[in-house]
Amino acid sequence: RCESLVEVYFQLQQQVMAASTELGPELLPRLLERFNEVLSSLVKSSFLVEKQPPQVLKTQTKFQASVRFLLGPQLLKAAPKPYMVRADMVTEKQARELELSNYSNTLSESTGEILHNTVALETNPTSGTCCANFKNVLLKKIKRCERKGSESVTEEKCAVLFSTNVTLTPSNVSIHLQVLSLPIVVIVHGNQDNNAKATVLWDNAFSDIERVPFVVAERVPWDKMCDTLNLKFMAEVQTTKGLLKEHYFFLAQKIFNDHSASPEDFQNRHVSWAQFNKEILPGRGFTFWQWFDGVLDLTKRCLKSYWSDRLIMGFISKQYVCKLLSMEPEGTFLLRFSDSEIGGVTIAYVIRGKDGSSQVENIQPFSAKDLSIRSLGDRIRDLGQLRNLYPNTPKDQAFGSHYNKEQTGKD
Repeated sequence: RCESLVEVYFQLQQQVMAASTELGPELLPRLLERFNEVLSSLVKSSFLVEKQPPQVLKTQTKFQASVRFLLGPQLLKAAPKPYMVRADMVTEKQARELELSNYSNTLSESTGEILHNTVALETNPTSGTCCANFKNVLLKKIKRCERKGSESVTEEKCAVLFSTNVTLTPSNVSIHLQVLSLPIVVIVHGNQDNNAKATVLWDNAFSDIERVPFVVAERVPWDKMCDTLNLKFMAEVQTTKGLLKEHYFFLAQKIFNDHSASPEDFQNRHVSWAQFNKEILPGRGFTFWQWFDGVLDLTKRCLKSYWSDRLIMGFISKQYVCKLLSMEPEGTFLLRFSDSEIGGVTIAYVIRGKDGSSQVENIQPFSAKDLSIRSLGDRIRDLGQLRNLYPNTPKDQAFGSHYNKEQTGKD
């Protein structure tokens, strides 16, 4: 479509030039200037980021990215040598200034040092594409900005600016092309990864397509947050089994610290960025997102098949577990994600006292490290006190396909 628009443009330009004597000395220059503006706008909009840099970017770590010039094969085919595309880090403030100038301004200073940041814009005759592929880019260091109030470095967003100057044929017009990547959070240590992912998730999920870089709402409807958590969970764990209504109810109780509201009460609420990943959960040493991300990581690494088979209730409070299991036979059990630890799964089961009363016990949570030593299925098989998965499925029937064949002999 871009190429056909350019063809129309050149045809119109030729017609205008053919009618130059009729148009007169005043109208012709104005028309030609307008033609150049239209061409420039069209050409600039066809310069795109094809492969985005990682949105959580660690310094001293190589990464890849690529940009594509949709009109390159048509407009640059007569270029004597390839044009070079440059990649620079820009702050949110710089990105905003570029946006407000409609990308007519050029960058005055990069906010970080990128190695191997200049790559040729090359046309591939086979595929008919014009791309610059950055294969071994490395962000050596970053200059931090002044932050507002309690803002942390993992809330600071920047971007990669890709830019080049090209001369178009046959019009011989010089145009400065530049395009911004998606927002990036730069980290210097792996322990910042979790909080950086929260900033990126919030920005990707809740920002408007047309916006001033990189403005995003501070509060969002709870139902939108539920959709985001569900999509994130399914994408990370690589499962088709998403979160259920009862899971959302538990997550709402957790993030709002409200155990008296009904599921319907939460529907009209808004959740803030602070509740998501700034405020520590009551009685804990971590935020809601840090806890949820720990569950994601554990499920992805060790529990994918169990979750996909709906063997893990997961998102359920200890109090509700007691209510569910209190009237069940001895040995009835279920699995839930730990409330007190990041990235743990625990087993709650029913025991009977000597007086016949029932009691719910919780086994010390298993971490990813524990489950890498011995799988969840085998641990459940080992525990003789576990008989039926709630409500009434014999454990061998529920988990039998997840048992590993036991090794025998010297090994």
